[in-house]
Amino acid sequence: MKIARTSITRRTILAAAVLAVCTASPLTAFAAKPLVIGFSQVGAESEWRTANTVSIKDAAKKAGVTLKFADAQQKQENQVKAIRSFIAQKVDVIAFSPVVESGWDTVLREAKAAKIPVILTDRAVSVTDDSLYVTFIGSDFVEEGRRAGKWLLEHAKNAAPDGSVNIVELQGTVGSAPAIDRKKGFEEVIAANPKFKIIRSQTGDFTRAKGKEVMEAFLKAEGKKINVLYAHNDDMAIGAIQAIEEAGLKPGKDITIVSIDGVKGAFEAMIAGKLNVTVECSPLLGPQLMQIAADVVAAKPVPKRITTQEGVFPAEIAAREFPNRKY
Repeated sequence: MKIARTSITRRTILAAAVLAVCTASPLTAFAAKPLVIGFSQVGAESEWRTANTVSIKDAAKKAGVTLKFADAQQKQENQVKAIRSFIAQKVDVIAFSPVVESGWDTVLREAKAAKIPVILTDRAVSVTDDSLYVTFIGSDFVEEGRRAGKWLLEHAKNAAPDGSVNIVELQGTVGSAPAIDRKKGFEEVIAANPKFKIIRSQTGDFTRAKGKEVMEAFLKAEGKKINVLYAHNDDMAIGAIQAIEEAGLKPGKDITIVSIDGVKGAFEAMIAGKLNVTVECSPLLGPQLMQIAADVVAAKPVPKRITTQEGVFPAEIAAREFPNRKY
C-alpha cells in the first residue's frame, strides 16, 4: 500500500505539472520566445543607407531579436516579394523602408489580414487606408528641405551678374518620399525670394556615381551660370564635387553646395572646403525600431508618427563636430 500511495502521489504531481504548463498564460509563453522581425531594406546605395542597415542589425542583436533581413536593391518588386515571404513565415512584425511612396496597398492588406503589424522606417508610404501600418519612424523630409532652403537664403555668396542665384538640383530616386519632400520643402522656402531660381533638376538616384554623371551634364549645359548645387543627399553631392573639379571649378567656392544627410563623407568634404553645409538626417533608427516593435507586440499604444531630432551643420563647425559623428 505504501508503494501504491507513493506512485499515486508522483502521478498526481506529474499531472499537476503538465496541467500548469498547458494552462500557462499565452503572454508568458510568448515572452519566452524571441521577437521575430522581418525587415526589408531599400538597398545599399549610399553611406547613409549602409549606416542605417548596421544600426538595425546591431540593435536587433543587442535586443535579442531574430531579424530576417532582405535587401531590395532599390526595386519595389523585391520589397513586395520580401514582405510576402515574411507573411508566409509568420513573423511577429514587418518593418521596411519603402523604395517609393505608392503601390503598397495590396501587400499591406495581405499583412493586415495575416494580423502582422507593419512599421515604416525612414520613408513613408501613400496608401488609401493608413490603418495598414501601425507607425512611421523617421525624419521630416519636408523640414529638411526647408532647412536647406533657409540656410541658402541666409548664406548665398555666389550670384549671377544680374543678382539672380541659379540653382541646379540633384533629386533622389523618382517617386521616393525623401525626393518628393526635400524638393517640396526647399522650393517652398526659396519661393520667398524670386532671385533664387532652379534652372536644372534631375534625379541622381541617391548614388555618388549618378550624382557625378548628372552634374557633368548640368555643367555642359549651363557652365558658369550655375551658382548653387542643391543635392538631396550627401553621396550625390560628393559625386558632383568630382565633376565640378574635373570641369576646372572650385566646389564650395565657385559653386555653393548644399546637401542632406550628415554622413562622415560630407564632413570630410566640408573640412576640405568643398561642401558648404549638410542638413542632418539620422540613419541610427535601429534601437528605436526594436523598442517600438516590442511595444506594438505588447499591445502598448504608439504614436502614428515618430520624428527623429536632427540639426544643420555648416562648414564652419565641421572640424569641431566631426569626432562626434557616428556614421
